[in-house]
Amino acid sequence: MNDPFPVIRSPMLATLIDAPFDDDDWLFETKWDGFRALCTISARGTMELRSRNGNDLLDRFPRLDALHASFRRTSLLLDGEIVALDRYHRSNFQRLQEAERRDVPLSYAVFDLLYARGHDLRERPLLERKERLREVLRSGGSAFYSDYVIGAGRSFFSRAKRRHLEGIVGKRVASTYQERRSRDWVKIKASFEQEFVIGGWSEPEGSRIGFGSLLLGAYDGTALRYVGEVGTGFSDAHLREIHAMLRKRARATAPFDDMPPGTNGVHWVSPNVVAEVRFTEWTRDRRLRHPVFLGLRDDKPAREVTFEFPVRWAT
Repeated sequence: MNDPFPVIRSPMLATLIDAPFDDDDWLFETKWDGFRALCTISARGTMELRSRNGNDLLDRFPRLDALHASFRRTSLLLDGEIVALDRYHRSNFQRLQEAERRDVPLSYAVFDLLYARGHDLRERPLLERKERLREVLRSGGSAFYSDYVIGAGRSFFSRAKRRHLEGIVGKRVASTYQERRSRDWVKIKASFEQEFVIGGWSEPEGSRIGFGSLLLGAYDGTALRYVGEVGTGFSDAHLREIHAMLRKRARATAPFDDMPPGTNGVHWVSPNVVAEVRFTEWTRDRRLRHPVFLGLRDDKPAREVTFEFPVRWAT
């Protein structure tokens, strides 16, 4: 691409907080459950779609190769999320994972515009960027506008819970686009869902194939801490494919800095595979309660998987 697009080293990330709030200096939008993606479109219509760590997502999701047709013909740099929607317009991460095996319709939930028509917009207020984004988006394509409300965070969060969404994101309307995790963007989760590093697997029992459960961890500084294991949410295809992949990464010693209990029959692996897991809560000793496997993620380096607890919030 010959357009002088700005280089984005990292997408702007939100800080997890403990409760929704109302504030007219903030807008609130849906927290989409998919793959974060930066989309670059040249004035000639050529396009790139990259994950937060630079992977080519068009190669992974070729059904989005006509995504550029959703926007007016000009040079654009967009931020959004690749999602698979159900009939209630809810994003579903497990459904997105299935898109690599079968014909699942995909969409791009676009929520920010960083560059347009030769102008770098990262220093412009968020609300201005959102309005410019609305102007360049065409209807009827595979991209859709991530809409928002101003001020009413509590009621918006209540609607998200009733619809069984993952949560909401709050953004300061005057915020610039910062290539880091910021408190100008916050996320409030209606259900717990997070990435964890796979550190090993246990043997299957009975008629189960592949493995029994995956041992999970998260980084606390430089230490990989054990957080529990997940044994539900797997299809037979998952069990076969993940087991074959982990066997290639087997190692003799545990990757965790604190040894999990009851490790007889456990197989250890190099900690470089990331799993997305839903769970009901954290226990006092930082273990997952009722975890369910959702899928694997290759859009986030394992070393960036850290403990994420909500901070107490006051605007």
